[in-house]
Amino acid sequence: MRPTNRVWMRAVSGLAVLSAACVAMTPSMAEACGGTFCDGGIPGPMPVDQTGENVIFVIGDTESEVHIQISIDPNTNAENFGWLIPLTAVPEFSVGSQPLFDAIRAASVPQYDLTTTSEDCGGPQTSTDAPTTTASPSDTEGGGDSGGGTTGDGPTVLLEQGVGAFQVAVLADKEVAPIKKWLEDNGYLWDAKAEPILMQYLAEGNVIAALKLRTSATVADVHPITLRYPSNETCFPLRLTRIAAVENMDIRVFVLAEGRAAPTNYRHVLVNPLKINWLSRGTNYKEVITNAVDAFMADGRAFVTEFAGKSSVVNTAAVYSPSWDESDFIGLDPVQAVSTLNAQGLGACYANFDCAWNHPVVYGMLLEFLPPPNGVEPAEFYADLGTYAADIDLVKWDMGNGFAAALLERVIEPGIHGEQLIQTWPYLTRMYTTISPSEMMEDPIFHVNSSLGDVEALRTAKNYRLCNSDSVVTLPDGRDFYIPGGGPWPAIPGEEWWAEEVQTVAIKGAPMTIVNNSVAIEKKRVEWNLAHGWPHTPGDTESVPTEGGGTNSDAGSSGSDSSGQEGEGGCGCRSDGSDGSGGALGLGLAGLGLLGLRRRRR
Repeated sequence: MRPTNRVWMRAVSGLAVLSAACVAMTPSMAEACGGTFCDGGIPGPMPVDQTGENVIFVIGDTESEVHIQISIDPNTNAENFGWLIPLTAVPEFSVGSQPLFDAIRAASVPQYDLTTTSEDCGGPQTSTDAPTTTASPSDTEGGGDSGGGTTGDGPTVLLEQGVGAFQVAVLADKEVAPIKKWLEDNGYLWDAKAEPILMQYLAEGNVIAALKLRTSATVADVHPITLRYPSNETCFPLRLTRIAAVENMDIRVFVLAEGRAAPTNYRHVLVNPLKINWLSRGTNYKEVITNAVDAFMADGRAFVTEFAGKSSVVNTAAVYSPSWDESDFIGLDPVQAVSTLNAQGLGACYANFDCAWNHPVVYGMLLEFLPPPNGVEPAEFYADLGTYAADIDLVKWDMGNGFAAALLERVIEPGIHGEQLIQTWPYLTRMYTTISPSEMMEDPIFHVNSSLGDVEALRTAKNYRLCNSDSVVTLPDGRDFYIPGGGPWPAIPGEEWWAEEVQTVAIKGAPMTIVNNSVAIEKKRVEWNLAHGWPHTPGDTESVPTEGGGTNSDAGSSGSDSSGQEGEGGCGCRSDGSDGSGGALGLGLAGLGLLGLRRRRR
């Protein structure tokens, strides 16, 4: 039987003393920041970038995992950053791979291309066929364990563990007060808004994990975190995220599995392709998605599918290289550290040149284990270690042992695991939405439905320039759209549908359409074209449709979901289908707050 555990992450508020709050807010008083807690006594803006979240889920039959990307503003005090994570069981924590996120995002980003030709107007025909693609605005974008114990009147400390640049403690108690005291004693600034939230989790039998950067770590050390657990479904809770979320916050969910993934209790939307500005190669993409997921019956709780297909599209060359070898640094003269990194392909740092580091955590590791002397710029120091050999801190270098261990834990092992994930799981799904705090009323669940079709990331339209300076754009599905004056992209009067279809997706089978605007959209398109004299080629005609529908093709794809109930959905987000599928994993946004393992109640 499949396991019935469900895992999720949920946001809880944090507080920054005398600081600016998350994102762009600059209040004169302390503000709550979902999912994060800050150390007391150090002024400075909250370092968590909460304008969007990226999460990779890996869904297996008996075990799943979540990879959480962490974004911290480099202009803030990263050492003030922290999480609280309610758990019903302790998952296996490990260092995640930022290059894995980068590779998956690059391979799956939706792109809108436009090729242009011109009508024969009696002179030489020109062609400006430009295979240029523009990414949509959706993506332009270690230590030992200690056993349980008590700390006097404080909570039971079940686990203390270093995970790369982070320190994790798991706390247990029946009341909030002992946990609050432990947090305050260990440099966390308490937010009173957290108390009723944590009390709810404690009453349900949860323990609390506290996660923060190690004392010596800086923003350069930040890396993703991976949690592995028994589960076969994913839940992405949002209810408490609204404490600090911004309007229309970007959420990207990537799923590696045996087949395509889809939202279970959220809607799935097909975008009206006439709303995409193909002339500008989709630069209004986020506006279109935001309006589409806010459409009737989507109600702000819906996803589009941006890509669905073979995971082999992901280039893992930067995720892992066999040339990476931590043993080369054990006992190494520190003067040779950078040249060894260069030889392994992890650096390109030479005298008289700007240093480049080919893995995002390498620079932070150098700052930690081979810091530049006071008054010397890091770039100058690392490009010419020999000149500064007498000033190297040999205690921190420690014969290269610490650096080698960190390289293994933060670079090599995550890289090997990331490459293995792409090789093991044949299918990648990328889903996207924008959501505002007022819409974060229930927690989206995702499941695998292998009967759903693929969704290409690249969509190409054709622009045909007419002799009268107008244009006709042929969409990827073959439909024409007349463009007076050759631009800007027009809005058809009365054509107000941002979503062509709103669907639900079951565990098996084809999507079920609950709203279909394709007939109305197609009627307006044909009327618009005829009003402008298109088509004007003899024998070509377009009739105004009275029934049936247009072709679905846009940034979204076919898919569906079994709709959940309205209202305050908790991250007990359940999949109550008759197939008896197991528990769900969930991930909270806005600072990537609370994660919990929960058994399904029957």
